[in-house]
Amino acid sequence: MTPRRRQCSAWPGEERQRQRWQRQPGRLGKRLAFLTAGIIASTAVAAVPGHTAGAAPREAEPTPAPAPSAPQSPQDSPTPQTPPVPSTPPVPSTPPVPPAPDTPHVPAIGAYLDYGPLGVDRMAELSKWLDGTELRVGHTYLPGDLWSNIEGTPRFLESWAAWRKAKADRLFVLNVPMLERNEDGVSDEEVRGLLRQGAAGDFDEHFRVLAKRLVDLGVPDTVVVPGWEMNGTTYTHRCGPDPESWKTYWKRIVTVMRSVPGQKFTFDFTPNRGRDAIPWTRCYPGDDVVDIIGMDSYDQPNGMTFDQQVDEEYGLRHHVDFAKAHKKPISYPEWGLFRNGDNDEYMRRMLKWMDEHKPLYNTLTDYCPHGVWQCKDNPKSTKVYREALSGLPVNPTPKPTEPARPPHCSPLDLGDWVEYWLGGKLCLRFDWWERRERPRS
Repeated sequence: MTPRRRQCSAWPGEERQRQRWQRQPGRLGKRLAFLTAGIIASTAVAAVPGHTAGAAPREAEPTPAPAPSAPQSPQDSPTPQTPPVPSTPPVPSTPPVPPAPDTPHVPAIGAYLDYGPLGVDRMAELSKWLDGTELRVGHTYLPGDLWSNIEGTPRFLESWAAWRKAKADRLFVLNVPMLERNEDGVSDEEVRGLLRQGAAGDFDEHFRVLAKRLVDLGVPDTVVVPGWEMNGTTYTHRCGPDPESWKTYWKRIVTVMRSVPGQKFTFDFTPNRGRDAIPWTRCYPGDDVVDIIGMDSYDQPNGMTFDQQVDEEYGLRHHVDFAKAHKKPISYPEWGLFRNGDNDEYMRRMLKWMDEHKPLYNTLTDYCPHGVWQCKDNPKSTKVYREALSGLPVNPTPKPTEPARPPHCSPLDLGDWVEYWLGGKLCLRFDWWERRERPRS
């Protein structure tokens, strides 16, 4: 995959960079026992299943989001001095992956529409275009030019945090560059040195700042995608110049971000589809620091069929099988049209592939040449996408399940105070007087 990725090294990073600069980024218990014993002694009583004694504990009140921070100018911040740390830090236990915010009929879908607040606004517009289908995945990228931006300039993250918190079943996906000057064509030799600095802990503090900002903004469950497309040649955070240092550096980033109190981050390892500059399996840092195994998969190179995209070395099938072997969910943070133009066959087959393999989430890249809503150059693919995803039902709020009542049981009204301490209603079996004959031997 190396030659074709080099041909398109400006996509989609260059377009995202161009978009970025267009905007600013006791006693009662004894009495109860006596009362209960009296009831049981006088009648045949059966407790309703599904209740436990005592009242259910109340959930803690949510912590209010902090007030918006003042805008920060995009100036570089010097690398803070950090105490010496071992070259390979201990890795804390992996947090559980949040359940996929989808149901069999409501996939967790979204689209990349713009970096900042404009992208948030366009989410509602795209949902309207899809006849009300809810976009429950918001996806954006931190600018990789300066460390101060990789730390998550507060003004940049505020709109996305507000969008995420508006509904409980939403996912916020944030691509995080691992190095500054991330799209500046830095040489392999310099990348190798920077990766070794990262592996030694020189950049830890930047990711600690980012993690704390996300927690303080009320989005501690962000899906973090560090160093995406690491098997390619586009980005400074690429893996090829030194895979071992890259993996150690990834472990440090995850360790540092997990060390921040209140965090519930999920970490998504996302290479390009195919071999590219280096097999992406050589960059995999380990199951203890990866929660999701993603893949960016565009319709390329020229003339490649969807079946070939599935079966190529390190392609779509390898991705699914690899994730299954490592007991990880999959995702598609970036996908869309590309080298083969308005390819409705690709659109149809990719949607079917995701329907079959149930990724945790997927986000279409929606600007030209990849998109179907903001790009008018792909009418056939647009029709397929819209027909497939329009009018999907809104994810329903689950209703509390009523406990099952035993057969031949009439609930007793003992009052709220008694039911509170019993943990539910009691019911009187009205067939207690029945004489049931035992079968004769």
